[in-house]
Amino acid sequence: MLFNSFEFLIFFPIVFVAYWLLSNSLQKQNILLLICSYVFYAWWDWHFLSLIIISSFIDFIAGLQIYKSHTSQLRKMWLLVSLIANLGMLSVFKYYNFFVTSFTDLVQVFGWKPNDLTLNIILPVGISFYTFQTLSYTIDIYRKELQPTKNIVSFFTYIAFFPQLVAGPIERASNLLPQIEQPRKFRKTWFNEGVIQILVGLFRKIVIADTIGAYVDLVYGDIELYNSMSIILATFLYAFQIYYDFSGYSDIAIGTAKLLGFKFHQNFNIPYFSKSLTEFWRKWHMSLSYWLRDYLYISLGGNRKGIVITYRNLLITMLLGGLWHGSSWNFIIWGAIHGVVLSIEKLLKSKGFWGNLKGLSFLGYPITFIVVLLSWVFFRSQDLHSASLAIKKIFQFSLELPYVGDVNVMATSIFVLAIGIAFDLYLFNKKIDLEVLGAKFVPVKIAVIATVIITLINLFYSSSSNFIYFQF
Repeated sequence: MLFNSFEFLIFFPIVFVAYWLLSNSLQKQNILLLICSYVFYAWWDWHFLSLIIISSFIDFIAGLQIYKSHTSQLRKMWLLVSLIANLGMLSVFKYYNFFVTSFTDLVQVFGWKPNDLTLNIILPVGISFYTFQTLSYTIDIYRKELQPTKNIVSFFTYIAFFPQLVAGPIERASNLLPQIEQPRKFRKTWFNEGVIQILVGLFRKIVIADTIGAYVDLVYGDIELYNSMSIILATFLYAFQIYYDFSGYSDIAIGTAKLLGFKFHQNFNIPYFSKSLTEFWRKWHMSLSYWLRDYLYISLGGNRKGIVITYRNLLITMLLGGLWHGSSWNFIIWGAIHGVVLSIEKLLKSKGFWGNLKGLSFLGYPITFIVVLLSWVFFRSQDLHSASLAIKKIFQFSLELPYVGDVNVMATSIFVLAIGIAFDLYLFNKKIDLEVLGAKFVPVKIAVIATVIITLINLFYSSSSNFIYFQF
């Protein structure tokens, strides 16, 4: 079920009313949330619901056993059960065909032509997100940073909670599980904040991302047909398409959770206003950034074992972060670009380079954006050949005019993008978090804002298009 669909428009109000009618019984509320979350996911394909249930059951048992085990060997064994089960399912469904195809291509260089070993596998929506979420639970218990829950309904609800089930934010058990197990009260302030954030999220997705995405899809659909300036323009627009698409999803997820009495962590904080790539990753997909830092980078040794090992850990973390996004060499190269630039930034910082350029620190904004922009070419391209061709054409930098197509459509795209950027600039300059913006408005203002946004959404809405991060 999509947030931007007619089905969800019917689904959520029913859940909201039924949920708060059960406010006197925490267990009944959680059972309702669990059932509704499974309905929400099964609406896409009920067959894959079994994977979430199996993963939840394994980690519920593993968490209890890790906590009860008195020897390090038993604790490690149960952690391995969790890791192998979850990463095994993720590997089969997401990476099997990629590794098999890569192996086949490699051995063919040496003249061996093996049989086709690929399988007709459908990638379950959200598997990357809920796998990381459930793994954080068992790892935190293993590290003695969290006590397991004994309430299976609470744990299953934590894994399947529908606002963030499909595309995050990736919530840690230390934040979300206590909220599930404690009584929740309806808060007027949270309701106001949630409504505004949901509307902003829908605006970002439907009005901005889907509108400018039409041009991006056209150009990246066949790179060979378009000149340098067309690809540069499409890449520029894609940077904002993926930002407004994914941040829009996060806004709706966070706002929806607030209406039900839950507080998620912020997932985006105007990332394109960053002076360095390090700062960018503190603002972009923050729940994934912190997950990779806490469970991968630090586990590898972080920056505690010398500068060379630190660079190695950064590269490994970003390579695997790229692979997490998709089973393609494009994503691995995307991760490698970020890993190399992050390492260079760390090296320059250790040499005091940035300290000598205080008067020119403003250059960090365009430099960071250009690096991110070039890396998006690999992220968006259909395959490695298309990405290579796009990069080649970009650096040819011909001064031919870009393909525009329908002038009215292009003008509309630029107009709605300008609105989005202007709004982000307002939040950036005023140092306002979108998560609390709704608390600043009285009901009359909220009604006016809601009317304007809903009107714009209806004007631009054509059909329910998937969010980009559904494919990951």
